[in-house]
Amino acid sequence: MKKPQRSWLIDFSLLAIIWGASFMFIAVAGHAIPPVGVAFLRMILGAAALFVLLKIQGLKLPTSFDAWKKTAIAGIFMSAIPFTLFAYGELEISSGLAGMVNAATPVMTVAVIMIAFREQAPNRIQIIGLTVGIFGTLVLLGIWNGFGKNDPLGIMALIAATLCYGFGSPYIRKYVSPLGLPNQVAVFMQLITASALTLPFYLAGPLLTATPDWTVIASIVTLGVLGTGFAYVLYYRVIDLAGTTIASSVTIVQPVVAVILGMLFLAETITWYELLGGAVIILGALIAQGRVRFIR
Repeated sequence: MKKPQRSWLIDFSLLAIIWGASFMFIAVAGHAIPPVGVAFLRMILGAAALFVLLKIQGLKLPTSFDAWKKTAIAGIFMSAIPFTLFAYGELEISSGLAGMVNAATPVMTVAVIMIAFREQAPNRIQIIGLTVGIFGTLVLLGIWNGFGKNDPLGIMALIAATLCYGFGSPYIRKYVSPLGLPNQVAVFMQLITASALTLPFYLAGPLLTATPDWTVIASIVTLGVLGTGFAYVLYYRVIDLAGTTIASSVTIVQPVVAVILGMLFLAETITWYELLGGAVIILGALIAQGRVRFIR
């Protein structure tokens, strides 16, 4: 029992750091690449890195249409749509704020389970966590100011992206994990199918919005190879070892990384209510996961 737990903690910690830094890379890549291009390039680069890994390990891809269909659906909700939405949102919204909105993913997971995966019905504590998380999101957005300095469409894009993740996590647990595929294979199938579905939308518009410099190139390559390919292997592994709720809780830790890096490297600032709202969202997620209990 101790060995799997140690593996879960290591994977979880690495994932929090990698995905926390991803918000900075998304913001930098967006200086010269349109949102759908950021999504496509990070997915195809992640798929390429995983393909090399599959060849080295001698792993085979399944030929079953059912397996490809299920992983394609996972790719749409865990990659294609949310990656595009986050890249769009960060055109106007700081990477640190985007990271804090993403902390609502465990809360969104509970909400989606209540609607679409009722066999995993949430308990009373999880519903309380959902309520607290929603309140925290409203505080973070400074709802009493409208959306304040933030672009409403950008905010809605970020929230919609977390809803996609909220659907994708229980979907993976129910439909993809039972396929018994190695993590590398499942993630590669997810990314390559999502890339194929996204490519026509990328080609329909401008491929670049400015001339990319070395920071843009380095950001998109790192985002794809490390933040998408390698990170999703870790994420699937945590789902298998610890379950959907624990895996989605990585979003509780990564906002800290996102905020610190945004302030250090992108000169971003953050308001008191964004910090307070982020803390309340994290509290809601902790309650939803049963880490903070009111009733013994």
